[in-house]
Amino acid sequence: MTNKTSRVQPAGSPAQVTRRRRIRVATCAAAFSLFALYVAWHAAYDPPARHEDESPIAQALADDASEAVQTGQPGPAVQAVAAGAASADQDLVKRGEYLARAGDCVACHTADKSRPFAGGLPINTPFGTIYTPNITPDPDTGIGQWTDADFQRAMHEGIGKGGERLYPAFPYAEYTKVTGQDVQAIRAYLNTLTPIHYAPPRNNMRFPFNLRWLMVFWNLFNFNEGRFVPDPKQSAEWNRGAYLVEGLAHCEECHTPRNILQGLKTSERFSGATQAGWHAFNITPDKNSGVGNWSDDELVSYLSTGVVPGRANAAGPMGEVVADSTQYLTPEDLTSIVTYLRSITPVSGGETHPRDQWGTPAHDVTALRGTEITAVDGAQLFVANCASCHDWTGQGVGASAPGAYPSLIHNSTAGASSPDNLAMVILHGVSRTTKQADVLMPAFGSELTDDQVAAITNYVTRQFGNPQATVTVDQVARLRAQQQ
Repeated sequence: MTNKTSRVQPAGSPAQVTRRRRIRVATCAAAFSLFALYVAWHAAYDPPARHEDESPIAQALADDASEAVQTGQPGPAVQAVAAGAASADQDLVKRGEYLARAGDCVACHTADKSRPFAGGLPINTPFGTIYTPNITPDPDTGIGQWTDADFQRAMHEGIGKGGERLYPAFPYAEYTKVTGQDVQAIRAYLNTLTPIHYAPPRNNMRFPFNLRWLMVFWNLFNFNEGRFVPDPKQSAEWNRGAYLVEGLAHCEECHTPRNILQGLKTSERFSGATQAGWHAFNITPDKNSGVGNWSDDELVSYLSTGVVPGRANAAGPMGEVVADSTQYLTPEDLTSIVTYLRSITPVSGGETHPRDQWGTPAHDVTALRGTEITAVDGAQLFVANCASCHDWTGQGVGASAPGAYPSLIHNSTAGASSPDNLAMVILHGVSRTTKQADVLMPAFGSELTDDQVAAITNYVTRQFGNPQATVTVDQVARLRAQQQ
């Protein structure tokens, strides 16, 4: 019988097995020694290996350094690197200028146009008046002594150089979404501005709102720190639009109503709000209250020129936004903004008729001939003060030319449910300079009384706009008192 548990014995005697193991170990040791000798010889006699992306430049700079010692002049490699760095700096500054315009920094940080970016603009809030700071590189009154980290912390976290909490009149709640690279580009641009030695007035905030540390609690409810995260389900165009609208352009700051703490009501995003007497309209895709019945081209045209004949003419703060900011944006960025706005949730403001679809031509000038005016009369005041530009019919002069006097028929200001913007235009006029035209409407605030402004406003809304939008003399007085 065969024994199934028998084992195969190793070939050779124990002495032979031990000898073979010693030979293998010696062979490995000899091979390793030869490899080590080869590496040592290679290091001693071969030129050092170069990484294609670094070593040639480093070697050239080293060679130039030797040449500079001998000749006293930098070599071509040093000059090339310096030129490249200068070009990169110029590109960064140019990008920063574009981004600063997208963020409309100049609007809030300029009270006197002879001192751009030097601050001092008063911003009235329910809690007091905030004066914007000087952001020129002046070392004493501006941000000349701020580090890049200081600037980035202010933009992303709402904390100043000294660790003080910034008030949300500075829209860090939106700027926190801006990438670090874009923040540093803006900083690079601001560093090139002419330093202006100007200290803006101190804030005038009521107690306890003058205690900046209380902003910790405001931030708990109204601020989420963090950079913009693209939505992979959306297109690159949509994401670019969201990045601009939600971040740098901070459109919600004007177009979203506020809660009791003056934070933004996220449930009513972009549905419209009032700032310093001016109403920033609903820009959601709602067809009656918003811009749902506008074409993409019309929205792009409005942002780039401030005018869409038969719909709207930018005035007040929006006119400044167009003049200082959006007219400089690329067509691609403007299209991206429109793409994003098309996607947000429509919010109905209760309107049953689009605000740019009201009005018929007037014929009052015929009835006024030979009539004695014994009281404040809106039609007579309109003919006397407005008809030379807007025509007595209200149809405007110049049709759709860039510098045309706009029609008041099918005009979103006249057709709005609130007459405030119309009254503010009469009081303060319009000044909007773009690449297409220099638009100027004189202010009548110093020429007309409150009851006269109210009469013209109510005549225009009744004849050319929304007849349900009326304003009282007291309301005009309050609008007149708003600091601009």
